[in-house]
Amino acid sequence: MNDNPPHPDTRAFLAEAGDLLGPRGLTTDSELVTPWLTDWRGRFTGKALAMASPSSTAEVAALVRLCARHGVPIVPQGGNSGMCGGATPDGSGHALLLSLRRLNALGPIDRDARQVTAGAGVILQTLHEALAGSGLRFPLTLGGKGSATVGGLISTNAGGTQVLRHGAMRAQVLGLEAVLADGSVFSALTPLKKDNRGFDLKQLLIGSEGTLGIVTAATLRLVPDIAERVVAWAGVRSIHAARALLVHCQAMLGDALEGFEVMPRHSLDAVLGHTPNTRPPLPEPHAWNVLIEAVADAASVATLHERVEATLGAAHGAGLFDDAVIAANEHQAEAFWLLRDEVAPAERAQGPAMQHDISVPVERMADFIAEAVPAMEARWPGTRAVAFGHLGDGNVHFHVLAPAGVDGKAWSEGDGKAISGEIYEMVTAWHGSISAEHGIGQIKREEFGRLGDPVALAMLRQVKAALDPAGLLNPGKLLP
Repeated sequence: MNDNPPHPDTRAFLAEAGDLLGPRGLTTDSELVTPWLTDWRGRFTGKALAMASPSSTAEVAALVRLCARHGVPIVPQGGNSGMCGGATPDGSGHALLLSLRRLNALGPIDRDARQVTAGAGVILQTLHEALAGSGLRFPLTLGGKGSATVGGLISTNAGGTQVLRHGAMRAQVLGLEAVLADGSVFSALTPLKKDNRGFDLKQLLIGSEGTLGIVTAATLRLVPDIAERVVAWAGVRSIHAARALLVHCQAMLGDALEGFEVMPRHSLDAVLGHTPNTRPPLPEPHAWNVLIEAVADAASVATLHERVEATLGAAHGAGLFDDAVIAANEHQAEAFWLLRDEVAPAERAQGPAMQHDISVPVERMADFIAEAVPAMEARWPGTRAVAFGHLGDGNVHFHVLAPAGVDGKAWSEGDGKAISGEIYEMVTAWHGSISAEHGIGQIKREEFGRLGDPVALAMLRQVKAALDPAGLLNPGKLLP
Protein backbone atom coordinates (compact mmCIF):
# COMPACT_ATOMS: atom_id res chain seq x y z
CA MET A 1 0.00 0.00 0.00
CA ASN A 2 0.99 3.64 -0.39
CA ASP A 3 2.33 4.83 2.96
CA ASN A 4 2.10 8.52 2.00
CA PRO A 5 -1.01 10.55 2.88
CA PRO A 6 -3.32 10.77 -0.11
CA HIS A 7 -3.35 13.91 -2.21
CA PRO A 8 -6.66 15.82 -2.03
CA ASP A 9 -7.48 14.66 -5.56
CA THR A 10 -6.74 11.07 -4.47
CA ARG A 11 -9.10 11.43 -1.52
CA ALA A 12 -11.80 12.66 -3.88
CA PHE A 13 -11.23 9.71 -6.20
CA LEU A 14 -11.36 7.20 -3.36
CA ALA A 15 -14.54 8.75 -2.02
CA GLU A 16 -16.24 8.49 -5.43
CA ALA A 17 -14.94 4.97 -5.96
CA GLY A 18 -16.20 3.96 -2.52
CA ASP A 19 -19.65 5.37 -3.29
CA LEU A 20 -19.67 3.45 -6.58
CA LEU A 21 -18.48 0.05 -5.30
CA GLY A 22 -19.48 0.03 -1.64
CA PRO A 23 -17.39 -1.34 1.25
CA ARG A 24 -17.09 -4.80 -0.29
CA GLY A 25 -15.94 -3.41 -3.60
CA LEU A 26 -13.19 -1.05 -2.47
CA THR A 27 -10.64 -1.36 0.30
CA THR A 28 -7.47 0.35 1.48
CA ASP A 29 -6.98 -2.12 4.34
CA SER A 30 -3.35 -3.21 4.09
CA GLU A 31 -4.13 -6.66 5.52
CA LEU A 32 -6.52 -7.30 2.63
CA VAL A 33 -4.46 -5.66 -0.11
CA THR A 34 -0.88 -6.62 0.72
CA PRO A 35 -1.19 -10.35 -0.20
CA TRP A 36 -2.02 -9.31 -3.77
CA LEU A 37 0.89 -6.92 -4.23
CA THR A 38 3.58 -9.55 -4.82
CA ASP A 39 3.67 -11.74 -7.91
CA TRP A 40 3.59 -15.55 -7.71
CA ARG A 41 7.33 -15.90 -8.25
CA GLY A 42 8.12 -13.30 -5.60
CA ARG A 43 10.13 -11.21 -8.04
CA PHE A 44 8.02 -8.06 -7.89
CA THR A 45 6.30 -6.28 -5.02
CA GLY A 46 4.43 -3.04 -5.60
CA LYS A 47 2.10 -0.61 -3.89
CA ALA A 48 -1.48 0.33 -4.66
CA LEU A 49 -3.76 3.25 -4.02
CA ALA A 50 -6.50 0.75 -3.12
CA MET A 51 -7.92 -2.54 -4.31
CA ALA A 52 -11.19 -2.46 -6.22
CA SER A 53 -13.35 -5.57 -6.55
CA PRO A 54 -16.32 -4.76 -8.79
CA SER A 55 -19.11 -7.30 -9.07
CA SER A 56 -20.31 -6.64 -12.63
CA THR A 57 -19.18 -5.39 -16.01
CA ALA A 58 -21.25 -2.26 -15.45
CA GLU A 59 -19.30 -1.52 -12.27
CA VAL A 60 -16.00 -2.12 -14.06
CA ALA A 61 -17.03 0.28 -16.82
CA ALA A 62 -18.13 2.98 -14.36
CA LEU A 63 -14.91 2.55 -12.38
CA VAL A 64 -12.75 2.83 -15.50
CA ARG A 65 -14.57 6.04 -16.47
CA LEU A 66 -13.88 7.37 -13.00
CA CYS A 67 -10.21 6.43 -13.26
CA ALA A 68 -9.98 8.11 -16.67
CA ARG A 69 -11.47 11.31 -15.25
CA HIS A 70 -9.00 11.38 -12.34
CA GLY A 71 -6.01 10.05 -14.28
CA VAL A 72 -5.64 6.99 -12.05
CA PRO A 73 -3.72 4.05 -13.59
CA ILE A 74 -5.34 0.61 -13.41
CA VAL A 75 -3.62 -2.75 -12.88
CA PRO A 76 -6.07 -5.60 -13.62
CA GLN A 77 -5.57 -8.85 -11.72
CA GLY A 78 -7.12 -12.31 -11.77
CA GLY A 79 -5.73 -15.12 -9.65
CA ASN A 80 -2.29 -13.48 -9.34
CA SER A 81 -0.69 -16.68 -10.61
CA GLY A 82 1.09 -15.11 -13.58
CA MET A 83 4.77 -15.82 -14.16
CA CYS A 84 5.97 -12.45 -15.47
CA GLY A 85 4.77 -9.84 -12.99
CA GLY A 86 2.08 -8.63 -15.36
CA ALA A 87 -0.55 -8.19 -12.64
CA THR A 88 1.64 -6.46 -10.04
CA PRO A 89 1.59 -2.65 -9.66
CA ASP A 90 4.78 -0.60 -9.54
CA GLY A 91 6.18 0.92 -6.39
CA SER A 92 4.68 4.39 -6.75
CA GLY A 93 1.38 3.58 -5.05
CA HIS A 94 -0.50 5.64 -7.63
CA ALA A 95 -2.27 2.77 -9.38
CA LEU A 96 -5.55 1.13 -8.50
CA LEU A 97 -5.35 -2.65 -8.20
CA LEU A 98 -8.43 -3.96 -10.01
CA SER A 99 -9.40 -7.46 -8.90
CA LEU A 100 -11.70 -9.30 -11.28
CA ARG A 101 -12.26 -12.21 -8.90
CA ARG A 102 -15.88 -11.28 -8.07
CA LEU A 103 -16.83 -11.54 -11.76
CA ASN A 104 -17.24 -15.28 -11.31
CA ALA A 105 -20.64 -15.97 -12.88
CA LEU A 106 -20.82 -19.08 -15.03
CA GLY A 107 -23.62 -19.28 -17.55
CA PRO A 108 -25.60 -22.38 -18.52
CA ILE A 109 -23.79 -24.99 -20.59
CA ASP A 110 -25.00 -24.99 -24.19
CA ARG A 111 -24.55 -28.63 -25.16
CA ASP A 112 -25.76 -28.18 -28.72
CA ALA A 113 -23.44 -25.27 -29.47
CA ARG A 114 -20.69 -26.72 -27.26
CA GLN A 115 -20.01 -23.47 -25.47
CA VAL A 116 -20.37 -21.70 -22.13
CA THR A 117 -20.07 -18.07 -21.05
CA ALA A 118 -17.82 -17.42 -18.06
CA GLY A 119 -16.95 -14.31 -16.10
CA ALA A 120 -13.34 -13.20 -15.94
CA GLY A 121 -13.08 -14.31 -12.31
CA VAL A 122 -14.09 -17.92 -12.87
CA ILE A 123 -11.27 -20.19 -11.70
CA LEU A 124 -10.14 -22.77 -14.24
CA GLN A 125 -10.61 -25.70 -11.88
CA THR A 126 -14.12 -24.46 -11.05
CA LEU A 127 -14.91 -24.44 -14.75
CA HIS A 128 -13.64 -28.00 -15.13
CA GLU A 129 -15.73 -29.15 -12.16
CA ALA A 130 -18.86 -27.39 -13.44
CA LEU A 131 -18.60 -29.29 -16.72
CA ALA A 132 -18.23 -32.69 -15.06
CA GLY A 133 -21.05 -34.97 -16.12
CA SER A 134 -22.17 -32.69 -18.95
CA GLY A 135 -20.55 -34.75 -21.69
CA LEU A 136 -18.33 -31.77 -22.52
CA ARG A 137 -15.04 -30.36 -21.28
CA PHE A 138 -12.91 -27.24 -21.57
CA PRO A 139 -9.72 -28.36 -23.38
CA LEU A 140 -7.13 -26.36 -21.50
CA THR A 141 -5.43 -27.21 -18.24
CA LEU A 142 -2.25 -26.28 -16.42
CA GLY A 143 -0.55 -26.73 -13.08
CA GLY A 144 -2.04 -23.53 -11.61
CA LYS A 145 -5.64 -24.43 -12.45
CA GLY A 146 -6.67 -23.96 -8.82
CA SER A 147 -5.96 -20.22 -8.93
CA ALA A 148 -5.77 -19.18 -12.59
CA THR A 149 -8.85 -17.31 -13.78
CA VAL A 150 -10.52 -17.13 -17.16
CA GLY A 151 -9.66 -13.44 -17.52
CA GLY A 152 -6.01 -14.03 -16.72
CA LEU A 153 -5.80 -16.98 -19.09
CA ILE A 154 -7.23 -14.84 -21.88
CA SER A 155 -5.09 -11.80 -21.12
CA THR A 156 -1.89 -13.87 -21.34
CA ASN A 157 -3.08 -16.31 -24.03
CA ALA A 158 -2.19 -19.17 -21.71
CA GLY A 159 -1.12 -22.53 -23.07
CA GLY A 160 -0.88 -25.59 -20.85
CA THR A 161 -0.50 -29.28 -21.51
CA GLN A 162 -3.21 -29.78 -24.16
CA VAL A 163 -2.03 -27.25 -26.75
CA LEU A 164 -0.63 -30.09 -28.85
CA ARG A 165 -4.16 -31.10 -29.81
CA HIS A 166 -6.41 -28.14 -29.03
CA GLY A 167 -4.32 -24.98 -29.25
CA ALA A 168 -3.71 -22.21 -26.71
CA MET A 169 -6.33 -20.00 -25.06
CA ARG A 170 -6.68 -17.98 -28.23
CA ALA A 171 -8.27 -21.00 -29.90
CA GLN A 172 -10.74 -21.53 -27.04
CA VAL A 173 -12.32 -18.05 -27.02
CA LEU A 174 -15.40 -17.80 -29.22
CA GLY A 175 -16.67 -14.48 -27.92
CA LEU A 176 -15.40 -11.74 -25.64
CA GLU A 177 -16.55 -8.86 -23.48
CA ALA A 178 -14.10 -6.20 -22.33
CA VAL A 179 -14.06 -2.69 -20.90
CA LEU A 180 -11.91 -0.26 -22.86
CA ALA A 181 -9.80 2.61 -21.53
CA ASP A 182 -12.59 5.17 -21.85
CA GLY A 183 -15.06 2.95 -19.99
CA SER A 184 -16.94 1.81 -23.08
CA VAL A 185 -17.82 -1.88 -23.28
CA PHE A 186 -16.76 -4.02 -26.21
CA SER A 187 -19.48 -6.67 -26.30
CA ALA A 188 -18.95 -9.60 -28.64
CA LEU A 189 -19.98 -12.61 -26.56
CA THR A 190 -22.17 -14.12 -29.28
CA PRO A 191 -19.91 -16.19 -31.56
CA LEU A 192 -20.31 -16.41 -35.32
CA LYS A 193 -18.77 -19.06 -37.51
CA LYS A 194 -18.23 -16.51 -40.24
CA ASP A 195 -17.88 -12.77 -39.70
CA ASN A 196 -15.95 -10.55 -42.10
CA ARG A 197 -16.68 -7.15 -40.57
CA GLY A 198 -13.09 -6.03 -40.46
CA PHE A 199 -10.45 -6.88 -37.84
CA ASP A 200 -11.02 -9.68 -35.36
CA LEU A 201 -11.08 -7.37 -32.36
CA LYS A 202 -11.42 -10.09 -29.75
CA GLN A 203 -8.16 -11.61 -30.95
CA LEU A 204 -6.53 -8.20 -30.55
CA LEU A 205 -7.47 -8.21 -26.87
CA ILE A 206 -6.43 -11.83 -26.24
CA GLY A 207 -2.81 -11.84 -25.10
CA SER A 208 -2.70 -8.07 -24.59
CA GLU A 209 -2.11 -8.46 -20.82
CA GLY A 210 -4.69 -5.85 -19.85
CA THR A 211 -2.93 -3.07 -21.75
CA LEU A 212 -5.71 -2.55 -24.33
CA GLY A 213 -8.83 -3.48 -22.37
CA ILE A 214 -10.05 -5.29 -19.28
CA VAL A 215 -11.60 -8.67 -20.06
CA THR A 216 -14.81 -9.16 -18.07
CA ALA A 217 -16.36 -12.25 -19.68
CA ALA A 218 -15.88 -14.74 -22.50
CA THR A 219 -17.78 -17.36 -24.44
CA LEU A 220 -15.61 -20.45 -24.39
CA ARG A 221 -15.33 -23.41 -26.74
CA LEU A 222 -16.10 -26.84 -25.33
CA VAL A 223 -15.26 -30.24 -26.79
CA PRO A 224 -16.72 -33.71 -26.21
CA ASP A 225 -15.72 -35.22 -22.92
CA ILE A 226 -13.13 -37.95 -22.77
CA ALA A 227 -14.64 -41.41 -22.63
CA GLU A 228 -11.26 -42.98 -21.90
CA ARG A 229 -7.65 -41.92 -21.62
CA VAL A 230 -4.42 -43.85 -21.52
CA VAL A 231 -1.41 -42.30 -19.83
CA ALA A 232 2.07 -43.71 -20.27
CA TRP A 233 5.52 -42.89 -18.96
CA ALA A 234 8.66 -43.65 -20.93
CA GLY A 235 12.36 -43.34 -20.18
CA VAL A 236 14.60 -42.27 -23.07
CA ARG A 237 18.32 -41.68 -23.51
CA SER A 238 18.28 -38.19 -25.02
CA ILE A 239 16.06 -35.29 -26.02
CA HIS A 240 16.49 -36.36 -29.63
CA ALA A 241 15.11 -39.79 -28.74
CA ALA A 242 12.14 -38.03 -27.14
CA ARG A 243 11.60 -36.08 -30.34
CA ALA A 244 11.72 -39.27 -32.40
CA LEU A 245 9.19 -40.86 -30.04
CA LEU A 246 6.90 -37.83 -30.47
CA VAL A 247 6.98 -38.11 -34.26
CA HIS A 248 6.27 -41.83 -33.97
CA CYS A 249 3.30 -41.28 -31.63
CA GLN A 250 1.86 -38.57 -33.85
CA ALA A 251 2.04 -40.86 -36.86
CA MET A 252 0.39 -43.82 -35.12
CA LEU A 253 -2.10 -42.08 -32.80
CA GLY A 254 -3.06 -39.00 -34.81
CA ASP A 255 -5.63 -36.79 -33.05
CA ALA A 256 -5.82 -39.22 -30.16
CA LEU A 257 -2.47 -37.87 -28.93
CA GLU A 258 -3.37 -35.07 -26.51
CA GLY A 259 -0.30 -34.65 -24.34
CA PHE A 260 3.43 -35.16 -24.79
CA GLU A 261 5.60 -33.71 -22.02
CA VAL A 262 9.33 -34.11 -21.40
CA MET A 263 11.36 -33.87 -18.19
CA PRO A 264 15.07 -34.43 -17.62
CA ARG A 265 16.19 -36.63 -14.76
CA HIS A 266 17.03 -33.57 -12.62
CA SER A 267 13.44 -32.28 -12.79
CA LEU A 268 11.96 -35.63 -11.83
CA ASP A 269 14.41 -35.99 -8.94
CA ALA A 270 13.47 -32.50 -7.74
CA VAL A 271 9.78 -33.42 -7.65
CA LEU A 272 10.42 -36.72 -5.88
CA GLY A 273 12.42 -34.91 -3.23
CA HIS A 274 9.93 -32.09 -2.77
CA THR A 275 6.42 -33.47 -3.20
CA PRO A 276 5.14 -35.92 -0.58
CA ASN A 277 3.82 -39.34 -1.61
CA THR A 278 5.39 -39.33 -5.05
CA ARG A 279 7.34 -42.20 -6.53
CA PRO A 280 9.26 -42.82 -9.76
CA PRO A 281 7.16 -44.55 -12.45
CA LEU A 282 10.08 -46.69 -13.66
CA PRO A 283 12.47 -48.86 -11.61
CA GLU A 284 15.63 -47.30 -13.06
CA PRO A 285 16.43 -43.61 -13.67
CA HIS A 286 16.66 -42.30 -17.22
CA ALA A 287 18.29 -39.23 -18.72
CA TRP A 288 14.91 -38.01 -20.00
CA ASN A 289 11.34 -38.86 -19.12
CA VAL A 290 8.34 -38.62 -21.40
CA LEU A 291 4.71 -38.35 -20.30
CA ILE A 292 2.23 -39.37 -23.00
CA GLU A 293 -1.54 -39.05 -22.92
CA ALA A 294 -3.91 -40.43 -25.55
CA VAL A 295 -7.67 -39.96 -25.37
CA ALA A 296 -10.80 -41.30 -27.03
CA ASP A 297 -14.42 -40.28 -27.27
CA ALA A 298 -17.28 -42.74 -27.03
CA ALA A 299 -16.99 -43.72 -30.68
CA SER A 300 -13.37 -44.82 -30.48
CA VAL A 301 -12.96 -45.87 -26.87
CA ALA A 302 -12.98 -49.60 -27.63
CA THR A 303 -9.66 -49.49 -29.50
CA LEU A 304 -7.71 -46.89 -27.51
CA HIS A 305 -5.74 -49.23 -25.26
CA GLU A 306 -4.94 -51.47 -28.19
CA ARG A 307 -3.68 -48.51 -30.25
CA VAL A 308 -1.48 -47.18 -27.46
CA GLU A 309 -0.03 -50.62 -26.78
CA ALA A 310 0.68 -51.09 -30.47
CA THR A 311 2.27 -47.64 -30.66
CA LEU A 312 4.56 -48.28 -27.71
CA GLY A 313 5.35 -51.79 -28.92
CA ALA A 314 6.46 -50.50 -32.29
CA ALA A 315 8.44 -47.70 -30.63
CA HIS A 316 10.25 -50.14 -28.38
CA GLY A 317 11.03 -52.37 -31.33
CA ALA A 318 12.54 -49.36 -33.08
CA GLY A 319 14.66 -48.53 -30.03
CA LEU A 320 12.90 -45.22 -29.35
CA PHE A 321 12.81 -45.72 -25.58
CA ASP A 322 14.51 -47.86 -22.96
CA ASP A 323 11.56 -48.59 -20.68
CA ALA A 324 7.91 -47.60 -20.38
CA VAL A 325 4.81 -48.23 -18.33
CA ILE A 326 1.13 -47.62 -18.99
CA ALA A 327 -0.90 -46.34 -16.03
CA ALA A 328 -2.99 -49.21 -14.70
CA ASN A 329 -5.85 -46.98 -13.54
CA GLU A 330 -6.96 -43.38 -13.18
CA HIS A 331 -5.24 -42.98 -9.83
CA GLN A 332 -1.89 -43.92 -11.35
CA ALA A 333 -2.54 -41.68 -14.36
CA GLU A 334 -3.09 -38.73 -12.01
CA ALA A 335 0.08 -39.67 -10.14
CA PHE A 336 2.04 -39.50 -13.40
CA TRP A 337 0.61 -36.06 -14.18
CA LEU A 338 1.34 -34.83 -10.67
CA LEU A 339 5.02 -35.46 -11.32
CA ARG A 340 4.83 -33.15 -14.32
CA ASP A 341 2.69 -30.47 -12.66
CA GLU A 342 5.00 -30.22 -9.66
CA VAL A 343 8.21 -29.52 -11.59
CA ALA A 344 8.01 -25.71 -11.32
CA PRO A 345 7.30 -25.52 -7.56
CA ALA A 346 9.84 -28.27 -6.86
CA GLU A 347 12.60 -26.45 -8.68
CA ARG A 348 11.53 -23.17 -7.11
CA ALA A 349 12.07 -24.78 -3.69
CA GLN A 350 15.64 -25.69 -4.63
CA GLY A 351 16.74 -22.07 -4.71
CA PRO A 352 17.07 -19.11 -7.07
CA ALA A 353 16.78 -19.72 -10.78
CA MET A 354 16.26 -17.79 -13.97
CA GLN A 355 13.11 -19.18 -15.55
CA HIS A 356 12.40 -18.81 -19.24
CA ASP A 357 9.24 -19.67 -21.16
CA ILE A 358 10.50 -20.02 -24.72
CA SER A 359 9.62 -21.53 -28.06
CA VAL A 360 11.46 -22.35 -31.26
CA PRO A 361 10.14 -24.15 -34.35
CA VAL A 362 8.85 -27.54 -33.21
CA GLU A 363 11.15 -29.52 -35.43
CA ARG A 364 14.22 -27.73 -33.99
CA MET A 365 13.44 -27.87 -30.27
CA ALA A 366 15.48 -31.01 -29.56
CA ASP A 367 18.50 -29.48 -31.31
CA PHE A 368 18.04 -26.26 -29.34
CA ILE A 369 17.93 -28.03 -25.98
CA ALA A 370 20.93 -30.20 -26.83
CA GLU A 371 22.94 -27.10 -27.71
CA ALA A 372 21.66 -24.61 -25.14
CA VAL A 373 21.93 -26.74 -21.96
CA PRO A 374 25.68 -27.46 -22.13
CA ALA A 375 26.36 -23.97 -23.51
CA MET A 376 24.78 -22.29 -20.48
CA GLU A 377 26.45 -24.60 -17.96
CA ALA A 378 29.86 -24.11 -19.57
CA ARG A 379 29.48 -20.35 -19.82
CA TRP A 380 28.29 -20.04 -16.21
CA PRO A 381 30.15 -22.62 -14.04
CA GLY A 382 28.17 -23.96 -11.10
CA THR A 383 24.79 -23.43 -12.71
CA ARG A 384 22.49 -26.19 -13.89
CA ALA A 385 20.29 -25.76 -16.96
CA VAL A 386 17.08 -27.78 -17.25
CA ALA A 387 14.45 -27.82 -19.95
CA PHE A 388 11.03 -29.38 -19.50
CA GLY A 389 7.53 -29.09 -20.88
CA HIS A 390 5.60 -29.20 -24.10
CA LEU A 391 7.97 -30.69 -26.65
CA GLY A 392 5.17 -31.22 -29.17
CA ASP A 393 4.42 -27.46 -29.19
CA GLY A 394 8.02 -26.35 -29.57
CA ASN A 395 7.67 -24.74 -26.12
CA VAL A 396 9.76 -25.63 -23.10
CA HIS A 397 10.46 -24.02 -19.78
CA PHE A 398 14.19 -23.42 -19.77
CA HIS A 399 15.46 -22.86 -16.22
CA VAL A 400 18.98 -22.04 -15.15
CA LEU A 401 19.51 -22.79 -11.45
CA ALA A 402 21.96 -20.67 -9.50
CA PRO A 403 25.15 -22.13 -8.03
CA ALA A 404 24.82 -23.35 -4.47
CA GLY A 405 25.30 -20.80 -1.72
CA VAL A 406 24.86 -17.59 -3.73
CA ASP A 407 22.80 -14.64 -2.60
CA GLY A 408 19.64 -15.12 -4.65
CA LYS A 409 18.76 -11.48 -5.21
CA ALA A 410 22.29 -10.41 -6.06
CA TRP A 411 22.76 -13.38 -8.41
CA SER A 412 19.44 -12.72 -10.16
CA GLU A 413 20.32 -9.06 -10.76
CA GLY A 414 23.86 -9.86 -11.89
CA ASP A 415 24.74 -13.17 -13.51
CA GLY A 416 21.10 -14.22 -13.72
CA LYS A 417 20.14 -11.23 -15.81
CA ALA A 418 23.11 -11.80 -18.11
CA ILE A 419 22.13 -15.48 -18.47
CA SER A 420 18.60 -14.54 -19.48
CA GLY A 421 19.94 -12.09 -22.02
CA GLU A 422 22.10 -14.79 -23.62
CA ILE A 423 19.24 -17.30 -23.71
CA TYR A 424 16.89 -14.79 -25.31
CA GLU A 425 19.52 -13.88 -27.88
CA MET A 426 19.96 -17.56 -28.71
CA VAL A 427 16.20 -18.08 -28.98
CA THR A 428 15.90 -15.08 -31.29
CA ALA A 429 18.75 -16.38 -33.47
CA TRP A 430 16.85 -19.66 -33.76
CA HIS A 431 13.77 -17.73 -34.98
CA GLY A 432 11.88 -18.42 -31.76
CA SER A 433 9.97 -16.43 -29.17
CA ILE A 434 11.12 -15.22 -25.75
CA SER A 435 7.56 -15.75 -24.50
CA ALA A 436 5.66 -18.85 -25.56
CA GLU A 437 2.73 -18.86 -23.14
CA HIS A 438 3.30 -16.69 -20.05
CA GLY A 439 3.34 -13.24 -21.62
CA ILE A 440 5.86 -10.40 -21.32
CA GLY A 441 4.66 -8.62 -18.18
CA GLN A 442 7.42 -6.69 -16.42
CA ILE A 443 10.10 -9.34 -16.40
CA LYS A 444 10.66 -9.56 -20.18
CA ARG A 445 9.73 -6.02 -21.18
CA GLU A 446 13.30 -4.77 -21.55
CA GLU A 447 14.41 -7.82 -23.53
CA PHE A 448 11.32 -7.55 -25.74
CA GLY A 449 12.36 -4.01 -26.62
CA ARG A 450 15.96 -5.07 -27.26
CA LEU A 451 15.29 -8.14 -29.37
CA GLY A 452 11.81 -7.62 -30.81
CA ASP A 453 11.24 -6.84 -34.47
CA PRO A 454 11.19 -3.02 -34.78
CA VAL A 455 8.27 -3.05 -37.21
CA ALA A 456 6.19 -5.29 -34.96
CA LEU A 457 7.04 -3.19 -31.90
CA ALA A 458 6.01 -0.02 -33.70
CA MET A 459 2.68 -1.57 -34.65
CA LEU A 460 2.06 -2.65 -31.05
CA ARG A 461 2.79 0.85 -29.78
CA GLN A 462 0.45 2.39 -32.35
CA VAL A 463 -2.38 0.09 -31.31
CA LYS A 464 -1.76 0.93 -27.65
CA ALA A 465 -1.77 4.67 -28.37
CA ALA A 466 -5.03 4.38 -30.29
CA LEU A 467 -6.94 2.39 -27.67
CA ASP A 468 -5.36 3.82 -24.51
CA PRO A 469 -4.00 7.26 -25.35
CA ALA A 470 -3.58 8.26 -21.68
CA GLY A 471 -1.66 5.06 -20.93
CA LEU A 472 -3.74 4.18 -17.86
CA LEU A 473 -4.29 0.46 -18.56
CA ASN A 474 -1.63 -1.69 -16.88
CA PRO A 475 1.22 0.78 -17.37
CA GLY A 476 4.75 -0.55 -17.47
CA LYS A 477 3.70 -3.96 -18.79
CA LEU A 478 4.24 -5.73 -22.11
CA LEU A 479 5.24 -2.75 -24.26
CA PRO A 480 8.85 -1.52 -24.00
